[in-house]
Amino acid sequence: MVASSKKHSREQRDARERLRHYSARNTVHENSLARRKRDNLLSVGVGLVVIALVATAQVFYFSAGPGTPEPTPSFTPDPSASAPVQENIGDVPDASVSEGRIWTGELTLNDVALGIELDGAAAPQAVASIVDSISSDYYAGTTCHRLVKTDNAGLIQCGSLDGTGASDPDYAYGPVENAGVGGFYPAGTIAMARTGNNAFSNGRQFFIVFDDAIIPDDAAGGYSIVGSVVSGLDALQSEIIAGGIVDDAEDGAPVIATSITGFTIQ
Repeated sequence: MVASSKKHSREQRDARERLRHYSARNTVHENSLARRKRDNLLSVGVGLVVIALVATAQVFYFSAGPGTPEPTPSFTPDPSASAPVQENIGDVPDASVSEGRIWTGELTLNDVALGIELDGAAAPQAVASIVDSISSDYYAGTTCHRLVKTDNAGLIQCGSLDGTGASDPDYAYGPVENAGVGGFYPAGTIAMARTGNNAFSNGRQFFIVFDDAIIPDDAAGGYSIVGSVVSGLDALQSEIIAGGIVDDAEDGAPVIATSITGFTIQ
């Protein structure tokens, strides 16, 4: 009986020891799971903070920092910025003057005669302005003060009254009509110049595209296409454009001083 009692006691001790070891391992396991859960939550939190910081840095870089995109120059009669005005200024003729039809005529730059067509249906307000300005002899003697020759554009801008390209503060109209699709203005295009980001800053100045041009839209859109040159573009290239730009620039005054010596329409 004594031996049996001792054996039973030893078995009880062994059972208690196994239970203690099991409880200890289980506690360690549970603590490990809890610690792993805390670590995972901490990792997720740190990751979200890092993503937020990276996103903030990118926004700053591209909106206010060194990654800010360079502004694209506008083909505008006035290099100074102006606040958009959403109404016509001055004695702007009614759009009905364009009669919604095709006008044909001749524009002469120095001794180069260009046959032109103006589309009163596509750009009624702009064509009305040109027709009215021709009838009042506004264009006679005005200059072509600006020549642009880049990989993306070739154009000459005309109609500057004082020769500087400054806009007339007493005459402006809008909106933009018949702009180039996707910023594309094919060779031969005649379009109105305006101040950047202002759809109601069209005046009397216009530009003639002699090489296909890509002119990106700005906040106001594109540039009003009023018509096209149907003859004489080659002569314009050889007799005026070929002379180049002052100081060998890509954008500036033409070396061959150019003015409008004739403008007729019918």
